[in-house]
Amino acid sequence: MTDRGGPGAALPAGVAVLERAIAYALGSLALVTEPMLARPTPCAGWDLAALLDHLDDSMAALAEAAEHGRVPVGAPAVPYRDAAGVVPALRDRAARLLGAWAGANRTGSVCVEDLPLTAPVIAGAGAIEVTVHGWDVAQACGRPRPIPADLADQLLDLSALLVRPADRPGRFARPVPPPPGARPGDRLVAFLGRVPPAW
Repeated sequence: MTDRGGPGAALPAGVAVLERAIAYALGSLALVTEPMLARPTPCAGWDLAALLDHLDDSMAALAEAAEHGRVPVGAPAVPYRDAAGVVPALRDRAARLLGAWAGANRTGSVCVEDLPLTAPVIAGAGAIEVTVHGWDVAQACGRPRPIPADLADQLLDLSALLVRPADRPGRFARPVPPPPGARPGDRLVAFLGRVPPAW
């Protein structure tokens, strides 16, 4: 993401891409039903319930970054097992997250463990996380949803900057080489170690 408007424009641009990421993920959450919680996901070793827990933790950490200038590293939340509860809880979390970033006036750094990063970088990293896990949720529900091409293009550029070799394996699997003519959303998830179902 190129900042053409100076430092003051960078944070609103980061918030805008995070807002679009959340809108996409909420569309995937609408597909979740209770019997699906035990289904496998594209995230190795995680069922859908565990993925939703992780998404909740991620959004809570992003809100903490906006409100307090730090990303906490803590114990995982108690797993959800009730689809009637998890989807409304995640919708509420998403609304609080957007409110936190919309109200943020951060010109300093945000600390992730001991590493200081700018607020727009954190918002962009959050957008990657939320979007790709929204894609994972739809896959687990058996209702694939393409990531909008313009959002995917922007996040692919950010991913190339933010995902380091040390993040693989661990946070991400190895990238999957895309075939010629692959859609931007498929290239994004492939870069982050997933295999789109059409390949």
